[in-house]
This record gives sequence, structure tokens and C-alpha cells, in this order.
Amino acid sequence: MKAEELRGKTKDQLGDQLLDLRKEQFNLRFQRVSGQLENTARVRQVRRDIARIKTVLNRMQSDIQAQA
Repeated sequence: MKAEELRGKTKDQLGDQLLDLRKEQFNLRFQRVSGQLENTARVRQVRRDIARIKTVLNRMQSDIQAQA
């Protein structure tokens, strides 16, 4: 996922996507503990995607406050 793709989405869409990624992160943690995790790189991808979404949301919020 690229930051440019995220900037084109609304806050609600980003919030939904963030929720989905957090659920996936939770499931990946359980898979890792139980030894069922096959794609270990996915943990890193999900963590970074969460950070990207949070960064875009924070920038949106700061842009709104700067306009006010």
C-alpha cells in the first residue's frame, strides 16, 4: 500500500481499513505464537501499513486545524 493511495481516501475509509489491519495484526500474532504463521514478512507489512494510515490521518487532522 502506498501513501498516495491512502491520501485519496476519506477518513471513514481509512478508519475502516485501520480496523481491518489491526484485526489482521491480532490474528497474525496468534498464528506466530501457535507456530502456524507461514508468511512472517506479513507481520512487518501490516505494522507499516498501520503506521502509514495513522500518519495520513494525523496529517489530515493537522490540515483541518491549520485551516481553522
